[in-house]
Amino acid sequence: MALVRFHHIHKRFGPLEVLRGISVDILEGQRTAILGPNGSGKTTLIKTLLGMVIPDRGEVLFKGQSVIGKYLYRQEMVYMPQIAIFPHNLTVKELIALVPRLRRQPAHPDPLIERFEVHHFLEKRMNELSGGMKQKVNLVLAFMFDVPLLILDEPTNGLDPIATIELKKLMEEETHKGKTIIFSSHLMEFVQHMAQRIVFLLEGHIYFEGTIEALLHSTETASVEAAVAQLMKQSHAQTQPA
Repeated sequence: MALVRFHHIHKRFGPLEVLRGISVDILEGQRTAILGPNGSGKTTLIKTLLGMVIPDRGEVLFKGQSVIGKYLYRQEMVYMPQIAIFPHNLTVKELIALVPRLRRQPAHPDPLIERFEVHHFLEKRMNELSGGMKQKVNLVLAFMFDVPLLILDEPTNGLDPIATIELKKLMEEETHKGKTIIFSSHLMEFVQHMAQRIVFLLEGHIYFEGTIEALLHSTETASVEAAVAQLMKQSHAQTQPA
């Protein structure tokens, strides 16, 4: 069953056509990786779901209802940006306490604080943290809410190997509970381990949508990294003049 449905999404910024009739379903209770090189349209597509970009044509549905021009549905999802900008003067502890009040939703940060070892720097101000520390805080803020949809943009950014392993376990646990996760990553090994479905975008089109097994079979490759490279080569060949 589709939790999110993008239906014939078109979006143009001036002369640049970023999305060219994108139609794809995000299946409930699964981990879907949205992949593509810079400029492929994946960020714009996600922003249409978040209400940050209004498509020129097409429909975005969440739980079967259009989200265009609405906002209350956002209470049922969390977006974790690749680079989060936090108030510099707040301590980690203050920030974790503030966000649930802003969302007006209950949160459960304590297990995550221990899991990602954030308790070691709860009293530090955000401008005193390293990039990896900020990413751990970012993870706590994303996963502490009980919502059906999580959208994670480059969630491994800056993480050490131990934290990355915990993130993998956490993502698997959340989907086992029935939650849906959309994520993007440039680490193809991470994608191969975590994705149950892949959507590959290039120049505003979907060039592949399906399971990893189907991707590897269709490209006759042994890894997601090789498969993505093959898709890009095929696309480049198709666009060259005869």
